[in-house]
This record gives sequence, C-alpha cells and structure tokens, in this order.
Amino acid sequence: MHLRSFFPSLRSAAVATATVAALIVGSARAQQQPATSTTQTGSTVQAGDGTVAGSSQTGVDAKGQATEGATLSYSPGKKKKPVKTDKVIPSKDTRAENKKELKLNPLAGKDATLPDKALYDKALFQTSKGHFDVARLDLQTLLNTYPDSQYQMRAKLAIADSWYREGGTAALTQAEQEYQDFITFFPNVPEAAEAQMRVGDIYFKQMDVPDRDYSKAVKAEDAYRLMLKQYPESKLAKLAEQKLREVQEVMATREADLGAFYASHGNWPASIARFQTVVDTYPLYSHMDDVLIGIGDAYAAESRAARAQQMAEGPRAQIIQSYDAKAAAAYRLVVLDHSAAPHVEDAKERLETMGLPIPTPTAQQEAASAALEGSRAQYTMTKRLQVLFMHRPDTVLTANIGEAPLDDPAATTAPAVNRELMATVTAAFNPNGAAAPAKTVVAPAAATDDAPAPPVPVSNAPLALQDVAGPGEGSAGTGTSTLTAAPASSGAPGGNSVGVEVLSPGVTNTAPRTTTTDTVGGLHAVGAEKTETLAPIEKAQDAPDQVNDVNGHPQPAAQTLKPGEKAPKLPVDKTDESSSKKKPKKGASKLNPF
Repeated sequence: MHLRSFFPSLRSAAVATATVAALIVGSARAQQQPATSTTQTGSTVQAGDGTVAGSSQTGVDAKGQATEGATLSYSPGKKKKPVKTDKVIPSKDTRAENKKELKLNPLAGKDATLPDKALYDKALFQTSKGHFDVARLDLQTLLNTYPDSQYQMRAKLAIADSWYREGGTAALTQAEQEYQDFITFFPNVPEAAEAQMRVGDIYFKQMDVPDRDYSKAVKAEDAYRLMLKQYPESKLAKLAEQKLREVQEVMATREADLGAFYASHGNWPASIARFQTVVDTYPLYSHMDDVLIGIGDAYAAESRAARAQQMAEGPRAQIIQSYDAKAAAAYRLVVLDHSAAPHVEDAKERLETMGLPIPTPTAQQEAASAALEGSRAQYTMTKRLQVLFMHRPDTVLTANIGEAPLDDPAATTAPAVNRELMATVTAAFNPNGAAAPAKTVVAPAAATDDAPAPPVPVSNAPLALQDVAGPGEGSAGTGTSTLTAAPASSGAPGGNSVGVEVLSPGVTNTAPRTTTTDTVGGLHAVGAEKTETLAPIEKAQDAPDQVNDVNGHPQPAAQTLKPGEKAPKLPVDKTDESSSKKKPKKGASKLNPF
C-alpha cells in the first residue's frame, strides 16, 4: 500500500529531520545550564519549491521544573510562470504539405497502437516514399490477417491508390480494376465517389492530342459523367465537372478540326455535319464562334455552287435563297449568343456583305457571353511550353462555368446533311410535290412454273426518267422496266445466269420456260449425276535421294545398324571452317614476326 507523505519530496523530509535533530540537541544542552527563563531558538531551510521553518522553546515553570517544545511548519512557494516562447507560425508550403498528408491519410494519429492501424500507417508511409511494392505487401497482410478490421475498406482503396501513384500503362490498368472492385464491394460509402473519380483520372492522364487516338478521351468522358450521375452530392463533384469540361474541350477540338479539314477539301456536307455535332454536343467549346462561322461559310459555298449551275432561273433562285438563309442564321447566332467572342466581327462583316441587318443582342445575352469568355484562362509562357513540349492536349481555354452535358444528342452525319440538301433541290424543281421516281421491282424466280410470263406492253418510245414507276405503282408513263424470272439456259452448265432476265421496254419474251437439271449459275444440285468408276489410286513413287546442290553428289543412303552398334562418325573437313582461334604458323612463316 502506498503511504502518503507530509513532505512533497524526500529532500524536504531529510531537511526537516535534520532540523528536528538540531533542536533536540540544543534543548539537551540547555537543560545542563540553570534555566531561569524561557529561551526560544529557530531556523529556516529552503526545500524544493517551498520553505521549512522550525523553532524550539525551553523554560522553567512555576514549580521549578524544566519545560521544552518544538514547532515545524512548511509553506509552499509561488508557482513559477512558464517562460514565454516565440509562437511558430507554419508557412504556406507547410500548411499545404500537412493538408496533403491529411488527405492521403485521414486517419493519421488515431488508434496508432492497434496492430492493424500500425500496418496501415506503415503502408501509407511506404507509398509516400515511392516503395509501392512494400506498401501493397503490408496492405495485403492487413487484409489477410485482420479480416474484421475497421481499416479493411481503407486498405483496399490504398492498394488502388498505390497502383495509381506508381503510373505506367500496366499499373494504371491494374489501378482501374482495383477501383472498380472497390466500387462493387462498397457502393454506398463516400469513398466510392473518389474511386469513380480516379477511374476518370486514369484515362485523363492517358489522353492524347486531338488529332491522335481519342478512345481514352471517350472513356474519361464516360467515367466523369457516371461519377456526376451517381454521386452528385459528393465533394468531388465540382472537380469532376471541371475535368469533364476539359475532356469535352479536347473532343470538340477534334470534331472542329475534322470539319475544317473537310471544308478545305470542298466536302461541304461532311464539314457541316462535323460543325453541327460540335454545336449540339459541346456548347461550352472555346472556339464556338469559329464553328458557327464555318457552318455559315459552308452553306454560302453551296449557294455559290448553285449560282454557277446551268438550270432554270426559278428553281435556282429558290435553292440560293434557302442556302443563304441557313448561312445568315449561323452568322446571327454568333452575333447574338457569342457577342464577347474574338471573331464576332467576322460574322458581322459577312452579314453586311450579304446585305442583311446586324442583330443586337440583349443585355442578358451579352452578360452570359462575357461571363463565359471571362471564365477562360489565358495563355502564359509556361502553359505554351507545356503544350508544345509535353505533348499534352490543349485545355487552357476551357470554360470554368457552365453545365457540361451529361448525355450526347444524336450526331449529325454527312449523309443526313446531303439528303437535306437534295431535298431542297427536289423541292425547288418540284414545288407541287409530284410523285417520286419509281423503283424497279424484282419478281421472285419460279423454277417449276411452266406458264409463260405475262406480256409486257409494247412501246416504241425511248425510255425516259418519268417512265419509271413510283413506290406502290404498277406502271407509270409510257413504258415500264420489269424484272422477271429468266428461263433456264439450255447450253453448257457454265454461265453467268442468275435466274433473272432483264427485259427492255417494248419487248415481250414469249418463249416458254423449261425446267432443266441445271441450277442458277451452272451449279449442280447435291448428288452425283455421273456414275463413272474412278481410276484406282496409284501408290506414290519413292522419293529420290537428296542431292547436295553445292557439290552435286548424292548423299549415301542411311546405313542399317545392328542392335547395340554405334553409328560411325563421318569424316569432317575442317580446312574450310572459320574459327576465332589463332592458328599456329608453319614453316618459314614462324620467323616472320608480322
């Protein structure tokens, strides 16, 4: 049992004992002398932070007997004030580094004495030092040794992070698989949003420039869109949306470059299709003014081509008016919705050239355009050098505001644009909506029908475009092109017959069709028709002995060896062999040192 002491320390007790002993000795000496009065002695000793005071009294009472007494007291001293030290204020870089470490290990300093936590902290330390294999080994040990640990989830995420930080194609592929597994096992935890974000970052790091393979950009866009759809309330949602804008900036640049390429080669439908895809799919593109001007220039080029065509004045004027209207609509969209864009003046000049009034944007349209253009970063020397030498996609002018689309609309294709242009031409030449030209009708071949084909009306007029029957019409005009089943050829089996005979207008084939064993294209039916007996198979002759092409002498036949007998070694001529060994000199050449 621990006994409490009156004195705060052992030193104080020793000092007090010495004081009492001194008082007792003093009182004994006083007894040897005649005491006629009371005598008092005292002493004070510093003990630790306090003071020990002692006093003794000796005297004679009324009966003449000697008396003595002693008194001890301890007074604690005043507590010393702590010495003020200069307050250390961490720098900006130190705070950033601490924040980075806390982000990497949010559980730092918690439950540090637990064995599973010790393994987890050790693995994160190894990851920060670049020892990724050692870190993954520690994390795997944690998963296998402590299956019920509270750090199981964090350990699986740390394994994926180690692969991600290691980098390289193989490591990033493994990191993607680990992140996907984490999302599968823990779909509802906040860290699942971080894992999905990392999947997008994996493809974002591997993105190439717009004129190269864009498959990584497509996968990065899909990953960021999935993250925003599944985890819209995550703290990483804003960062994911900005990354999505940068990815869409790269993909829009690719589509715009393809549109400019087709425009430089005069393929206007393909150019319009690419530019229209950018307008519909990537509304935050930094060069949207150039894209809209490109659409207007493409329709203006189609209008100039229509002016150069030799056609009736009425249809040509209608076609030109339609193309000019579409070009003007594209130019007006630049002036109204992109009034703060760099090339808005080019659109105004084109409208003035066409003799059309220039529209005035509203205050709301001007403010929206100014905010969008003001959110874009500007080029610096460092950024230009990074784009030039590091072979990265140019995302400097990506907007920082605006909602990036999470779903792609239907893409505009060149055939669709071409059909639209052809519809404009057709409507100009046929304003009343006349029936379209008829398509040829293919009748199925009847192999066993012996009845003659129905007669075709005879006409001596030449075949014209309007003579072709329309859809669903039996006949139209003065002539009809009809495809009927052709009679089987009575000639040789080989031929080019395919079972269909093309009849010219005004010509009637009244020859009856006959059934033959020959089929389409001269091919026979399954089953042998010829019953001739084939000649017996002759045994192949023995191959001649191999002939040495260099010497021209046949090699001797292989010798038959007796059981247990070894094959003799053939003589080898080593005079023609090349060797790196130094051959000994012979004869008088031994005397020649060179």
